[in-house]
Amino acid sequence: MRKNSLKIAPSRKPKSRVSLALAWVLAGYAAMVTLGHAAGSGSAPSDGQVQGQIQLNNWPQQHSPLPRDAATEARITRLLQQMTLEEKVGQIIQADIDSVTPDEVRRYHLGSVLNGGNSAPNQDNRAHPREWLKLADAFWAASTDRQGGRTGIPVMWGTDAVHGQSKIVGATLFPHNIGLGAANDPALIRRIGEITAKEILVTGQDWTFAPTLAVARNDRWGRSYESYSENPELVGRYAGAIIEGLQGKLGTPDYLGPDHLLATAKHFVGDGGTADGIDTGNNLSSEAALRDIHAAGYPPAIAAGAQVVMASFNSWHGQKMHGNKTLLTDVLVGRLGFDGFVVGDWNGHALVPGCSENQCAAAVTAGLDMFMAPNTWKGLYETTLAQARSGELPLARLDEAVSRILRVKIRMGLLDQVPPSQRKYAGKYELLGAPAHRAVAREAARKSMVLLKNNRALLPLKPGSKILITGDGADNIGKQCGGWTLTWQGLGNRNEHFPHGESIYQGLQHALIGSGGTVQWSDDGSYDSKPDVAIVVFGEDPYAEFQGDRPHLDFSDDSALQMLKRFRQAGIPTVAVFLSGRPLWVNPELNQSDAFIAAFLPGTEGGALADLLLQKPDGSVGYDFSGKLSFSWPNDATGRELNVGDADYQPLFAYGYGLSYQDKRTVATVSENAGLNLTSNDNGSRYLIAGKAVAPWQLQLIDGDKITVVENATQVSSLGAVTARAADRKQQEDTVIIDVRSKSLIALSHGQDRSIDLVENSNAGMALELEYRVLASAGQPARIGLACGTSCSRFIEVGPALKQQVGTDWHTASIPLACFAKAQQETGNMKMNHITSPFVFASDGAVQLQLARVQLKPVSADAVCGLK
Repeated sequence: MRKNSLKIAPSRKPKSRVSLALAWVLAGYAAMVTLGHAAGSGSAPSDGQVQGQIQLNNWPQQHSPLPRDAATEARITRLLQQMTLEEKVGQIIQADIDSVTPDEVRRYHLGSVLNGGNSAPNQDNRAHPREWLKLADAFWAASTDRQGGRTGIPVMWGTDAVHGQSKIVGATLFPHNIGLGAANDPALIRRIGEITAKEILVTGQDWTFAPTLAVARNDRWGRSYESYSENPELVGRYAGAIIEGLQGKLGTPDYLGPDHLLATAKHFVGDGGTADGIDTGNNLSSEAALRDIHAAGYPPAIAAGAQVVMASFNSWHGQKMHGNKTLLTDVLVGRLGFDGFVVGDWNGHALVPGCSENQCAAAVTAGLDMFMAPNTWKGLYETTLAQARSGELPLARLDEAVSRILRVKIRMGLLDQVPPSQRKYAGKYELLGAPAHRAVAREAARKSMVLLKNNRALLPLKPGSKILITGDGADNIGKQCGGWTLTWQGLGNRNEHFPHGESIYQGLQHALIGSGGTVQWSDDGSYDSKPDVAIVVFGEDPYAEFQGDRPHLDFSDDSALQMLKRFRQAGIPTVAVFLSGRPLWVNPELNQSDAFIAAFLPGTEGGALADLLLQKPDGSVGYDFSGKLSFSWPNDATGRELNVGDADYQPLFAYGYGLSYQDKRTVATVSENAGLNLTSNDNGSRYLIAGKAVAPWQLQLIDGDKITVVENATQVSSLGAVTARAADRKQQEDTVIIDVRSKSLIALSHGQDRSIDLVENSNAGMALELEYRVLASAGQPARIGLACGTSCSRFIEVGPALKQQVGTDWHTASIPLACFAKAQQETGNMKMNHITSPFVFASDGAVQLQLARVQLKPVSADAVCGLK
């Protein structure tokens, strides 16, 4: 049993810029450290200030670094006079390429398109780069069509290139921001921005939704790896560097020139400080903390010439940021001197009270200039047009929003640009993953890795060493890249999808060629002859956004730990390499390893690890570890906020910690008390959240005797009987639609072939809670149950209830575990202490079920043994 009170047993059945602005940031950070925990996300306002109220004179007064040009302003005025109301409304709407055609861009005069996390040409996330360029030309041609008196303003295409041109097969993928924070090298960040810009321009896009300037304060947040640091000073230093790298140096001809593109400072503001680290949640910071911590990156970014700011999903003291006029208009524009345009996040306007995906004049009046309405753009267009005609959306505000967008398009040269395929870098596919680009990525990966432990100076290894490498991250480029990699969640990627990438194992192989050393890969840690050292590479599976939110920080996967224990028992020195998007509680693994490396998410250059681990042939050190933690490492798994400057700051490894080979520190045995209880552990109570299985649980499609694990946005079972497809409800892909065509099963099963004990949960009055909607049902028998291994299950008939619920709204069902436990009492054919699948859905025929959540919850007052 691992580190908590949950009982887990083995399964019996195995399964197949910036100085002035930066000075403000530094001053603010110093104040934060002085204040200690009182400046944290839960601190109360001072001087009698009302919670959630902004006093503008508390914010720095900056001016735009780009003075307005008379010729540009005259051009904007001419365009506004020429444009129809329909064209103006179209300009402020951005649609997703999976939900809009080039002809619709022309007909609706849309100002922008984007590709969401799982959007791609022909809906192929691994489409050849030429398909991206071809589609960019099609959108350009449609938008610039001037027939019939159209103004023909060119469309701009935004993409989430958050660690390189990460949607394109063959592109250079850099470490995620958390690792780059550990590198503490703004000049490197600038170079990364320059390379990313060029690789994006190859495929015809002209805008990236980066950088993320969040200051993550609770590592349970699923976007922690998109944050450079918990330290706002570091984020402030990086902000200007990455903007300059992407857009070029302000005040020079290079700025927004042909070698660069448009960047986005996001998400304004407070995304990294929500209560309990809940993505899109409520930030309860004081105004001082909001300014000095969470807004720290924005003055440097604006001073460096940032032209787009993305509004955040989160609330501040209950007010959604997409509707917060004080912050979007009075602070961002009025105080911080921002003179670009504000874009929304994925249907984020819909969260503003009184709004929906299809209408939200309130967001525009608050300061939003461009809606991101990926799949709801058409309804939003029609409603916004009607609101502009009725006066609900003031025409003066609409003109202001359009002017801001046009000003940016003019500054970036878009109105005088040629089609994407005729631009400087277009079609130069050899730049994707070019050797010079990979060299910078490899340098970044080396600098991002942090050596936490090196007892008995095990590292560096002699080049002639006999090395065994194992663990599920050893030969897995997708895992070492993490989320936002080809697909939104970064799932379903194989090594062949990274033609210019190198896994950690492959990097060691290449490094040892000709040195007399060997490296053997083993998936289970077995070996034929005893190695000199074993390297175990393990960590988090890829995730993105809210789907990476966690209830605690326990790593919760024993497989690597068991191997480390076996190696120790065999007298084999061990190196643990931990791949993760945040610090996690891994004390047992630390204790069982001789050396421990926090590699974070290093990107496609897995060979960087070999550069660090191996001595040169002459015995000297080639590259030493230089990475320092940009996030404090937790001393327990509870997930409480832990940030440098806190009054009660007790990390296991402090902010700025990181060993080099000159350090002779021995890390003593650490406590293995995680500080968790049963209800805080996702292994036993959280199975499917936001439409995705929560690790280590897997969503499995079973037809016949074939099991298909859902790893992609659309997954078809092996025999075609059932399809699982990610779908939007409140956020992007936050549900899954189960489409059953013939007899089949859907199960949430433990991905480590374990069982869980639900006896105490049943006795304590817990229930299996489902949030679902029935889209279609042919009335065939259907059942919900639990399984406890071969020929061991208990089902409850739900077919008639599903038939009655077709076309109705969302339902929450609470099925007491006691309903399933009854079978054990009656027949003995139910083992509540050995549950291998805590949710099974079986149907004899056609049914479409949309699932948002499956988890254990206390029994509701109206719970029944079935669906109501």
